[in-house]
Formats: sequence, structure tokens, C-alpha cells
Amino acid sequence: MADKRDYYEVLGVQKGCSEDELKKAYRQMAKKYHPDLHPDDKEAEAKFKEVNEAYEVLSDPQKRSRYDQFGHAGVDPSFGGGAGGAYGSGGFGFDMGDIGDIFEGFFGGGFGGSSRRQNPNAPRRGTDIRIQVAISFFEACKGVSKTVSVNRSESCPDCHGTGAENGTAMKTCSDCNGTGQVRYQQRTPFGVISSQRACDKCQGKGKIIEKSCPKCAGRGSVSNTKKVEIQIPAGIDDGQTLSIRGQGNSGTNGGPNGDLLVLIAVRPDALFKRKEYDIYCEMPVSYYQAVTGDELVVPTIDGNVKYTLPEGTQPGTTFRLRGKGVQRLNGRGRGDQFVTITIDVPKNLSKTQKDKLKAFEESLTEKQTQKKKSFSEKLKDMFENK
Repeated sequence: MADKRDYYEVLGVQKGCSEDELKKAYRQMAKKYHPDLHPDDKEAEAKFKEVNEAYEVLSDPQKRSRYDQFGHAGVDPSFGGGAGGAYGSGGFGFDMGDIGDIFEGFFGGGFGGSSRRQNPNAPRRGTDIRIQVAISFFEACKGVSKTVSVNRSESCPDCHGTGAENGTAMKTCSDCNGTGQVRYQQRTPFGVISSQRACDKCQGKGKIIEKSCPKCAGRGSVSNTKKVEIQIPAGIDDGQTLSIRGQGNSGTNGGPNGDLLVLIAVRPDALFKRKEYDIYCEMPVSYYQAVTGDELVVPTIDGNVKYTLPEGTQPGTTFRLRGKGVQRLNGRGRGDQFVTITIDVPKNLSKTQKDKLKAFEESLTEKQTQKKKSFSEKLKDMFENK
């Protein structure tokens, strides 16, 4: 008794801890020292037994109460008033249900958790198929119909998905007697544990195909290329995904088909740029048009429209064409188009043209060049204030 450590210390918890805290600590310690993770490690095996012994006592309210009051003497049968046969010759007499739940999380079962496994004969949804479709800028704005070829798995038409040759039966698996589960025993530090797992011979189905379908080679599905028409809505944007219900791979055991997921890639346009549902473009005008004003012909995704450019328009001025943007996806209304004015500065002027421009420049008054005047005044103030 003198060699035994305090059970709370073994599990690394405080006296008075809750059941959840106790179970969490046990999970961590049991996983840390489990023999499967430390084969042939006697020290780890001893610590594992110590952890289980501590949890067996502290997880039982009556035993824990006696341990809290009398220490190890309250739960050790050699002291006459303890655990009532909790420990025999080298074994433990605690309930395996709770610990089975814990070890199922660690090692995929092992303590009778077969009821939680998914039934392999249950209907299962087919997997999704992902493809990419490239469209133009205008197709994204206006919407378009595209026909694509999709390679997908479909239920075999000859065996209707069973995998057995048409007209033949499937026999009951001899290893599991049709249950899909086989029992096996595993020796552990606290005894021999009986458990269940999926039958390897029939993969948990309980039945075996005697004669495979020649068309699908027993798989129950065949690969087929199908043409699928996709309606791409107006307003779709680059990087968005359309989901076409039921056009993916076929399900199994009568389950539904998966979906066809279409990733949209929009090719950039040379003139227009898009931000959400608004369209942006630049409009070059001549120096003369900017000074005197003009009636412009502005391109939009709906065709050309007229816009009156005001006299004295400055470079970088942006005007809005309301409702000339992109149709809102699955909604009402459209975005706007924003047009930014740029000045097309002429190059390679003749001497006569330069002389005329110089004469024109000299004829301008300060009132006609407000920005230039304002800049000069700010520059003058800056040097005078130094």
C-alpha cells in the first residue's frame, strides 16, 4: 500500500473534480501509455495499468467516496472493507462500457462499438464532380447556355448496381454468416476483450457475389460520358461555382446521385473591367474636346450610348451611367457604368502647330487656368514661409 500513488495524482486531477474532468484526464493518460503505442515497453504498460486502476475507482461514486474517506484502504479488498472484489489475481472488475466508449475513439472500436458503424448496405449519395467552364466577359454579364461533356459513374444497366450477373443470386458470406461483422478477441493489460469489426471477406455487406456482372466487373457502376447543358445566369462572376443537382456520380444501394459543380472562369475584356456589379472603363478625348466640350459616343455592354461632355472637363473626371452595369445575380436591378476621361496628348507636332499652341498658351488669362494659378500661389507661400 505504501508504494501506491494517490489516484488523483495518477490522473493529474484535483480532488473534487467533475466527472467530465475525470474522463478527459483519463482519455489523455490512457492514450499516452497505451501498449499499442508502446510495444514491449514494460514501464508504459505498468503506468497504463496504474491509470486504469485509478480511473476504475474514481469513476465509481461509491468507490470514490470510500477512497476519499479512507484512501487506498477503503477500496483494497485485502483490508477487508474495500471494493468488494474489485481486484482479483491480476485483473480488474470494472464496467467496460464507459472505457469501451473511450477506446473506440482512440483505436476505431475494439470494445463492442460495432452498433455505431455505418451500415455498408445503407443507401449512399454519390460523389460530386467538379469541372471548370471558361466564358467571355459579355457572356458573364448577359448569361449563356453551355453544353459540356461530363465523365461520370452511373449505375450499371445490366445488373442495376448489384454487381452480380443478371439472373444470378448473391450468397451469404460464410465468415460472418450474413451479419457483415466478425467477432475477435484481443488480449489487453486488463484482460481478454471480445470485439467486432467489419468482415474482411464481404467488406461488411454480409453477401458475396458468386458471378460478377461482365459489364461492370462486379463494381455495380460503369463509366459513361454524358452531354450536360448548363444555364449560366446573367451576373455570374469569375471564381463562382454553379451546382447542377443530380448530375454527379451515381449513388450506391439506391442512394441519390451527387452534384455537378461548375467553376466559372471569366476571360478578361480589353475595354471593360468589373467590380461586383459595376463596370469601369476609360474614355480618351482630345485636348480640344476637353476644352470646348463635345457629344461623346460611349460603349457599354448594351451597345453605344451618347453622353454630353461638359466644357472644360479635366483629366481623370469620372461620370456615371446609371443602370448600365451588370445584372444582379438572382436579384433585381443592375449596377452602373463608370467612365473616366483621359486626355489624348498629341505627339510629333509640326513647328507651325507648336507656334499656334504657344500663341494660344500666351493668350490665356489666370482666370482661365485656375489650377495653375492655385499651384503657383501655394508654391510661393511655401518658400516665403520658410
